[in-house]
Amino acid sequence: MAETSDQDGQTMSSPGGKPVVLITGAAGSIGRALCDALTDRYDVVGLDIECDGTDFPCLEMDITNPASVELALTKVAEQFGTSFAAVIHLAAYFDFTGKDHPMYQAVNVDGTRHLVRALQHYTVERFIYSGTMLVHEPVKPGELITEEQPIAPKWAYPQSKAAAEEVIRNEAGDMPYTLLHLAGLYDDKTAVPTLSNQIARIYERELKSHVYAGDFSAGQSMLHREDMINAMQRVVDRRQELPEQTTILIGEPEGVSYERLQERIGNLIHGEKEWRTISLPQPLAKLGSAVEVASEPVVPDAIDDGEKPFIRPFMIDMAEDHYALDIARARDLLGWEPKHNLHDDLESLIATLKDDAHGWYQANGITPPPWLRHAEEHGDDGETVRSNHERLYRHQHQQNLWAHFLNMGVGSWLITAPLLMGYETTAMTVSDIVSGIALIIFSFISLSWRMGWARWASAIIGCWLLMAPLVFWAPSALAYHSGTLCGMLAIGLAVLTRPAPGVSAVASQTGPTIPPGWDFSPSDWLQRLPIILLAFIGLHVSRYLAAYQLGYIDTVWEPFFTGPASPEKNGTEEIITSSVSEAWPVPDAGLGAVTYMLEILIGFIGSRQRWRTMPWLVLIFGIMIVPLGAVSITFIIIQPIILDTWCTLCLIAASAMLLQIPYSLDELVATTQFLIRRKTQGHSLLRTLFVGDTDDGRDELPPENEFTATPLAIIKDTWTGGISLPWTLALTMLVGIWLMFTRLTLDSSGDMANAEHLIGAMVLTVAVTAMADVARPVRFLNILFAAGLLIVPFVYGITGLHLVATIVAGIAIILLSLPKGRITGSYGSYSRFIV
Repeated sequence: MAETSDQDGQTMSSPGGKPVVLITGAAGSIGRALCDALTDRYDVVGLDIECDGTDFPCLEMDITNPASVELALTKVAEQFGTSFAAVIHLAAYFDFTGKDHPMYQAVNVDGTRHLVRALQHYTVERFIYSGTMLVHEPVKPGELITEEQPIAPKWAYPQSKAAAEEVIRNEAGDMPYTLLHLAGLYDDKTAVPTLSNQIARIYERELKSHVYAGDFSAGQSMLHREDMINAMQRVVDRRQELPEQTTILIGEPEGVSYERLQERIGNLIHGEKEWRTISLPQPLAKLGSAVEVASEPVVPDAIDDGEKPFIRPFMIDMAEDHYALDIARARDLLGWEPKHNLHDDLESLIATLKDDAHGWYQANGITPPPWLRHAEEHGDDGETVRSNHERLYRHQHQQNLWAHFLNMGVGSWLITAPLLMGYETTAMTVSDIVSGIALIIFSFISLSWRMGWARWASAIIGCWLLMAPLVFWAPSALAYHSGTLCGMLAIGLAVLTRPAPGVSAVASQTGPTIPPGWDFSPSDWLQRLPIILLAFIGLHVSRYLAAYQLGYIDTVWEPFFTGPASPEKNGTEEIITSSVSEAWPVPDAGLGAVTYMLEILIGFIGSRQRWRTMPWLVLIFGIMIVPLGAVSITFIIIQPIILDTWCTLCLIAASAMLLQIPYSLDELVATTQFLIRRKTQGHSLLRTLFVGDTDDGRDELPPENEFTATPLAIIKDTWTGGISLPWTLALTMLVGIWLMFTRLTLDSSGDMANAEHLIGAMVLTVAVTAMADVARPVRFLNILFAAGLLIVPFVYGITGLHLVATIVAGIAIILLSLPKGRITGSYGSYSRFIV
């Protein structure tokens, strides 16, 4: 029989042969650990809302329902008797929203009342309540909290615990009780939310890990789980020796300051001796936190995983609170002293994080960062991915610091340019000086490898510098060329150098170079080089035409076409000063030059894996080429129809733009396939789009240096990768060009000439686009245009040789559009669409 106390203080027996201990909340991790510790000397009975998986007697009980509490105790009494050595009350509700949730009252306060009242019918030697030190009024750094410290809880959770303790005092009657005011818990794998989230912020190098809105010297006492179990075990063992009613503080005496924690965690995770932390004014921090909390419902889950911000405004109010404990009473009454201390045990806690980062996040109830989840899904070690990425990123950044210093030089050039070049407009002067100052500031910030965002800020300044001479109609060629050249340099030096900013760790360190099912990487340099070279042709032509529009030169070279509207102007001058061109608020040729400059720069950004590491950039690259190529074709179409003349240089620039289209499509297809795959596999489309991701497949890497082959081999690979020109497409292009010039070949005129010109331009555009293997099916569109060509002669009453030639051309286009021609590559799942 187990020993229990009768009214004379003598021991009584229970059926289990040992004293009985009841534990509420026993199915939780702390309850299970406490049960294991007490089982050797006590019959432990658990009470919880659910008892699944427990290896000790456990009865289900809803503590918010008094009838359920009484029924559970009755069942316990039937098996173990009516006398209990101790009742340890762990069950409680907790959240970190700061709001007064109804469960605080229902579980923590009323639930305690139901339990204490129900126990009045039983003999209980000691009621032990698991409270919190947070019920006390905080002290200043250097001071200690004692059990006599005033009760002044500051937020909902400790307020409910203080109210529960008041219930115990009022309802316990003759039942002895001990109120344990516990410090924040931690062990080798988990910690209270404030500490675990602090560790996670530093691990992920979040911006928030470098700011704090409180007293850096303030801290909170902590308590290792083993020490807490030991303290509770001692209370049970000394239940008859303790005062009838007593409160005991349990925790490590030292409240490790926030500053020391920052440095210790940063050193253990990243090896940094000092973790820079900036003091943030509390009003500003509260405003930022309130905005973040309020905006969470409208922020796409793809960005924040649907998770509410951890830091809430109420926490900032307590950022200066200090909780260091005087544990003299625990020493005197329990003989208890903590065996652990947080400063030293952080090493074990963070070692667990490094050994199994994903498991650590799950154990602490924190959503792992996407790169960590994705690494785990592909069988890669998350910590290895993170550390390798950081090491490579820092190495590459250190090697390319020169670029940011040089960008500061570009900024100084901009500041002095208005004086040296005699700018005649205040707007351009102010623009260059302000842009130069901003570029110096952001380039300086970019010297820190952590400040990748500053590199994009410098690039944005560069984009403005490209546009400013057009917006302000720069009065001199020097101002125009200085602004655009500095803009290109600013962008190039900021984001073209390695490491590529904004790429996630898992995208950088894992995944293939060649898309699954493909036999080459569409992001190889030799794949991008034709687009860049063609963009240079368009750039030089556009800048030359822009110089005329801006008034820097008096005439434009035009070898073939005259201007019908004005004998003083040739065809090119007529077109670039027409009402169509002047409808734009800025010189349209200059806008074209900006587009070509951005194409050149974007063409250089990113690695051979950018189809999956920088999907957003690939899509922008494609948008700049494909739709703008269509615009160029439209402009060519309207020249003879609306303006009744031609522009030789415009034809050259449009041809360059048109040829870019087939060379850009394979990378667009690969990126689109990748995004669809990741979305299908349950990954965030928006996040994958902007920071990239890993992908399926083996990494069959070609030689790292693509320019080691012979010059002829390089030229061949450059102009034929993913591209082929079957004889059918070549003949279709010739027919399309012939149709565009029937004014010369057939002396066509009027509406018929316009129709032939329009159809010919569309046929040519489709045929050139279909040179790309991935775009080969678009050739069937030419059948529709050919059908139109067969109809229009009869609409406009064409006869004779003209009629025959047009019909033959239409039939030829149809026949030439049927064969697929040779396909040079493999394109994974997309290959089935190439018909």
